[in-house]
Formats: sequence, structure tokens, C-alpha cells
Amino acid sequence: MKAPKSKPLLTTVAALAGVSAPTVSKVVNGRADVSATTRLRVQAALDELGYTSPMQRRMRSGGPAMVDLVIADHDGAYSMEVLRGILDHAETVGVDIVVSSHTPNKLARVDHHDWAQRMTDSGRSGVIFVTSEMTAGQLRAFQQRDIAVLVIDPLNPPPGGYASVGATNWAGGKSATEHLLGLGHDRIAFIGGPAAAECSVARLHGYLAALAGRGIPARQPYVFDGPFSQRSGAICARQALDLENPPTAIFAASDTIALGVLEVARERGLRVPDDLSVVGFDGTPLADQTLPRLTSVAQPLQEMGRAALRAVLALSRGERLDSARTELATELIVRDSTAPLLR
Repeated sequence: MKAPKSKPLLTTVAALAGVSAPTVSKVVNGRADVSATTRLRVQAALDELGYTSPMQRRMRSGGPAMVDLVIADHDGAYSMEVLRGILDHAETVGVDIVVSSHTPNKLARVDHHDWAQRMTDSGRSGVIFVTSEMTAGQLRAFQQRDIAVLVIDPLNPPPGGYASVGATNWAGGKSATEHLLGLGHDRIAFIGGPAAAECSVARLHGYLAALAGRGIPARQPYVFDGPFSQRSGAICARQALDLENPPTAIFAASDTIALGVLEVARERGLRVPDDLSVVGFDGTPLADQTLPRLTSVAQPLQEMGRAALRAVLALSRGERLDSARTELATELIVRDSTAPLLR
């Protein structure tokens, strides 16, 4: 019995056709941005070598497209809301979603060229990264193999030409701070996420703009940063409340950070909102489950997921997006954790 013939690599097909491997990838994935002459030459090489990609096999059998979803924090309420939106739209359009979780350290160690090649060989239509920190080189590994890439709320600004989806973080940060100012607070602390995280920086700038709009100078001791975690929120809240003139209100750059603030308030016997007002950001189900219920800037997280999947599927079909960056509006939801300052 003869051993089955191994499938030729894209590089082998490319060498025979006299083109690059990414060009071969475009042909086997049905992209339109290849000249007719080149397409014929590549197809002849594919036929000669007997190459059939998994994507071609699925297309011929009427099978669904497949998109990888890479989540940095698979347990977070934020990520779960985004995932719900992606799965909702995937069911509507008949797309399969493959979910994986990578910590930032793990993601940095992965051979992205090997990963991208495996995705190509598996017939993936695209990949969506959620709150990941990706370098230009890492993203290029996927682009070179003609895999559509999109990042949701990237921790670092993606290079030009890469699609991303997020919310109006600056406007949300400004509205949260203006809400607290309107309640009479002028000693307002900001507890952000990582100092270099694009979304957290935008929220910080919105906070600073709101203070400046009231003629209140920014107080450096009132600005903190760290991971988007409850533990970081607690650590920073302790530092803020230990100041000589502690804040009367805290704007946390995520609902998870706000949980840490509420934890410390309970530790110290502070009544929220009578002694300390707290605002979060994200509008996850956590905001309705805290005691007191958390005032929060709501991001349309499920719609962000749906928008991301629509965009990555359009890119996989060779379509151009109207804009590489999609921003959806935030909304301040006032609940029970904020109140007028008691003088």
C-alpha cells in the first residue's frame, strides 16, 4: 500500500509559479487582487502539484468560513461580552469561531510565522485579537499569508493599515469625570490600566480634559496605572486614600478595577457613595451586581464583537473597509455608587 502523497507547501507552489507565497495564498483563498495572468500561472502550478487548500475544500463542500478569536483574558467580564457579540453574529452568518486564550507573555513567545502558516493550512478566513499587544512584525506574519487581521481595543496602537474596533474612550473618560465634577467633587483620582494601553490613555486624556474644562489643575498624585485587574484597583485605591488630601471620588478605567476600589472602601469603613463616589468603565454585568450598583461608562461590547467579525469577514473577501478604525459610542450609566459631595 502506497503512503499518501504529502501536500506541497505554498513555497513549493510559489517557486514553480515564479511568484511569492503570499500571492499563492491569495489565489487559493479566492482573493480578487491578483492579475488574471498570475492567477492562471499559480493555478497551473497548483494543479501540477495537486495542491488543494482546506479553505478550497470547504468552499467546494459548502462548509462555513472559520475565524480564530484570540483573547488575552478569557475569564474577564469584558472579554465575555465581546465574545457573545462575535458568536451571535457568527451564528447569523454561518461562520465557525475557534477561540484560544494567550497571556501577553505567552503571545510574545509564539512563533507567529508558524502560527500564521498553520492557520493558512487549516483554511482560516481571519483572526481577531481581543485586548492584545501585537508588534508590527507579528501582525505582518498573518498579512503575508493573506489572513485578515483585526484587533479589538488593542493595548498598543496598531500600525497603519491594520483594522481595529474600539469605543469612544476619550469621550467616555470625559463624561465620567464631568459627572463627578457635576456632583461637586474636585479631588478626583484616576486609576487606569497599563500606562501604555491605548484605551486607558484615551480615558486618562478625557479625565484631564474634563478637569481642565473646569479650571482644575491635574494633580499628579491622583493618577495611577496598573493592570486591568481587581488587585491593581485595590492597590491603587489604598495609595490614593493614604494621600494627605485623599480623593472624594475615584474614576476607575474598568469595572474590574472599580471592584478593587469598592473592596478597599469596605476595608476602611467608607460608605459608597456617601464617603467616596466611584465610577467604572466598560458597562459589564459586573456593574449591576456590585453593592452598591456601579455607575459606569458602558461600551457597546457585544456590538463591538459583531462589528469586528463583520469587518474581518469583509477583509477576508478582499473588500476595503471605509475606515481602518471603527469607534462605537459610549454611554454613562448612572447607578448607586455616585452621589453629591457632602461638605
